[in-house]
Amino acid sequence: MPRRMIAAYGRGMMPLTPSATGALPQQVLGAARERGDRPALVDLGGGVVYGYRKLFTEVTRAASALVARGARPGQAVGVHVGTVTFQTLAVQTVVAAGGVAVLLPAGAEEDESARLLTELDARVLITGPELLDGAMRLVEASRVRQVVAFGPAPDTVDFHHLIDMDPRPLPEIDPKTQPALVTARGRVSTHRDVLTRMAEIDAEVALTESDVVLVTWPLDGGCDLPALVGLAVAKGCLVVAAPGLSQAEAAGTAHDFGVTVTTLPHGGIARTT
Repeated sequence: MPRRMIAAYGRGMMPLTPSATGALPQQVLGAARERGDRPALVDLGGGVVYGYRKLFTEVTRAASALVARGARPGQAVGVHVGTVTFQTLAVQTVVAAGGVAVLLPAGAEEDESARLLTELDARVLITGPELLDGAMRLVEASRVRQVVAFGPAPDTVDFHHLIDMDPRPLPEIDPKTQPALVTARGRVSTHRDVLTRMAEIDAEVALTESDVVLVTWPLDGGCDLPALVGLAVAKGCLVVAAPGLSQAEAAGTAHDFGVTVTTLPHGGIARTT
């Protein structure tokens, strides 16, 4: 897939605080700061809890730092992580900075992931500590020159150092033409495509702010998981993330957290109450 498929869009700038536009980060995080410290994401796999204000702050500041460090509109950035929290932070940060998040699952063939990064001319890779060794092999086999890690690690930039940098304006985004995601199979989705997928998921369950959404889908490099989490955050829900949970374990988790909506084992989503 040639890099022209994810070519740069308009070059204007917008304020750091997202406005009510049709771009993905504004739709997902536009109301997050106002929701304060309400929990947005409980990640049972990653062992962390994120409130709405923290999610908004870290994404917008990290995106601003990527711009300050030279991120270009339309630039491909690899996302090679093992938890829903890290994927959410990475994807939203990349797209808010005007980039294109390339989803690289942990179980994918490294040769294929490296090939995709090379074809897209990706120069940055975001990874988690549990996948750092594999991420470094991807760097060696591609054109990636900078690794951002969730936590301190040799030869990487700590994601949390990015959020300490002074904020800069973020680029404007045309949701109809600007790519947001590239799946592990090389499928390109624009901001509008992802928002359309979010609307399709919402049509099945009509999420409201009072919903608790249990997400058990794996991080398989597809668009559905980031679309569902993005939808739930946009609607003000609580997301409980537990990829790979068995049906028996899911039932107990659903009881513990008062889950009202759950993902289904082979795709799909349904109400439990």
